[in-house]
Amino acid sequence: MVTATGLNLLAFGGMTISVDQQPVDLTQTMAYKAMMLSGIPNFAYTIGYTNASWTLKADLVAEYVCRLLAHLDATGARTAVPVRDPEIAEEPFMDFSAGYVLRALDRLPKQGSTEPWKLRQNYVHDVRTIRRGAIDDGVLSLR
Repeated sequence: MVTATGLNLLAFGGMTISVDQQPVDLTQTMAYKAMMLSGIPNFAYTIGYTNASWTLKADLVAEYVCRLLAHLDATGARTAVPVRDPEIAEEPFMDFSAGYVLRALDRLPKQGSTEPWKLRQNYVHDVRTIRRGAIDDGVLSLR
């Protein structure tokens, strides 16, 4: 009998992320719309749903990135970076009680207590905010 998988999450496969040659401490970042990280320009990722098909979220993120790139092109901007509001309270990155997630929470980014920093496991909500929401929302800095 196997009682545990021993799986250990490694954010982004252990990749070192740096901005201006300075390594980024992921624990100091906050997830924006569950697909970008505060302070990291031009970086998007996909974390699928724990309660629905992973590809539903992957499709939404891909659509958003295409819309974002088109917006950057149309406005002449070259970078998009979520700017964290220090007034937003931090919460654990995922609200999922699997042991492999709980063991990794101290090494993962945070989520916020309110939109657009709050991660939802709800496809209908994400269609409204990711597929149909404005790119230039006052949180995403476009330069």
